[in-house]
This record gives sequence, structure tokens and C-alpha cells, in this order.
Amino acid sequence: MSKRRIASVTLDLDGTLLDTVTDLHAAAAATLAELGLPRRSETEVRNFVGRGIPTLVQRCLPADWVAPEGETALDVFKRHYARVNGSTAKPYPGVIEGLEAFRRMGLPLAVITNKASAFTAPLLASTGLARYFEFAISGDSLAEKKPHPLPLLNACARLGSVAADNLHIGDSASDAESARAAGCPVFCVPYGYTEGRGVQELDCDAIVATLEEAATMILPRQQKERST
Repeated sequence: MSKRRIASVTLDLDGTLLDTVTDLHAAAAATLAELGLPRRSETEVRNFVGRGIPTLVQRCLPADWVAPEGETALDVFKRHYARVNGSTAKPYPGVIEGLEAFRRMGLPLAVITNKASAFTAPLLASTGLARYFEFAISGDSLAEKKPHPLPLLNACARLGSVAADNLHIGDSASDAESARAAGCPVFCVPYGYTEGRGVQELDCDAIVATLEEAATMILPRQQKERST
């Protein structure tokens, strides 16, 4: 495969950069226990991740559950998640190496996640990843979130690139669909949270084992310009 010429890189957070399911499962378990509802397994929670916290919480609840007066289930979850966010989350193998490689290429980087902004910045800071990124766009940063193309298009404008020259890397259908709609090339990792759908089913340009591998498959756009 010939190397792609890339001017910027955007990356999903949960399931692509960081394994956060243990924190999410802990918050879900505490929420369900407080509400007197059946516990969900870590595997179930893993399959619920990908469309943002409101969808995760909704998927954890029984279909016939009626909320009591007072805090909503989402409010309860946010309270518990704020306590554990980042406590056990860790980068996947190859993430730091990949980010360092992108940095050596001089490529500007941004995070695009469906996670709420209240949790995104603390998570990036606590795991030491914040220093690699120009900014993060969260699920509540704009009027739309993935799989809508708006977050990617907004990120490209802020990074000074065009969609066709921005590589997006994610782990799920929402990443692939958002990138396709925006006109960005997209790589998918096979180890993340795919909502129970195999990554081989996704419409992506490549499946990469790690971010480090992804970095070997691209060249910075400015390198092309210098060599012509």
C-alpha cells in the first residue's frame, strides 16, 4: 500500500486512545446499585460504548424502567463517573509511540469524541495525553456529534487542513461514518468498542493493529510539498 499524504490527524478517545471501560463499568455499577436495578457486566458495558454517555446510560437501563422523582439516571451516572473518570484508564499499546511519531512528522492532532466535555479534558490530563493535542471536540461541543460530519469538518478548519488531507482514526461505526460523510480518509483499530459490530464490517481505508502502525502508513503533506 502506498503511503497517504496527510496534513492533520484526528483521533477518537474511548476505545482508540484509551481503554476506559473499567471506569465506565464502575460508574454504571454504582448507578444501577443506587437505583436498585440489575447489574450489567463489563462486557455489556463495553458493547454499549460509542454513542456518548446518554446512550450508554439508556442502554444500561431495563426497557420498562420508570425513573423515580429527583435525579435522572443520567444525573446519577455523571455523579459517579466524575469520581472514577481516569482512575484506571490507560493508553492502548502503541498509542504513545504513534502519537510521538505523528509529532515528529509535524502533524497537528485533535481528539474527536462523543464523551461529554466535562469528562474529556480531565481524562486527557490524568492520563498524560493532553500534551499531544491542539484541542478536543466533545459530544456536546457542537450542535452535532459523530456520526455526523460536523465535528470532523470543524476540527479540520481549526487545524488548518481540508477533509481530504485529514486522517481520522477510530474504532467504531460512528467514526467510519463520520469520516466518510466529511470526506476524510479513515483508519480503524480492531481492539476498541465497536458496539458489538466487527471492525471488519466497517467502511474504512485500513485496519491498523496500533497507532504506531498507522504512523508508518502516512507521510506528512508538507513532506510532499518539499520534495516536488
